Amino acid sequence: MSVKKLPAHEVGSGNIFADLGLPNAGEHQLKAALIVQLKRVIAERGLTQVSAAKLVEMKQPDLSKLMRGEFRLASVEKLMRMLTAFDQDVEITIKPHRKRGEAGRITFIPAA
Repeated sequence: MSVKKLPAHEVGSGNIFADLGLPNAGEHQLKAALIVQLKRVIAERGLTQVSAAKLVEMKQPDLSKLMRGEFRLASVEKLMRMLTAFDQDVEITIKPHRKRGEAGRITFIPAA
């Protein structure tokens, strides 16, 4: 019996979209994080997608697509407004980047 060699692996950057070389990786990462929070709030409240969709003035099939990760057509602003419809505060902090000469980054930090 021969021993099968496992493929080499790389440590990711923390942003799967950047690791895949997709454009607008920071925005995609932020949208994904906002959707995770939306799913959390909906689950904590025990809401159905129908009732949650009514709260955010959207059709249930569109909310379902968002919850399954189809978020290309939803803006970051729309996702933040959806969170505020569920009585969540969204804070935006802008600060200088630590390393000069490098592009700034977008980071999502959920409250504890």
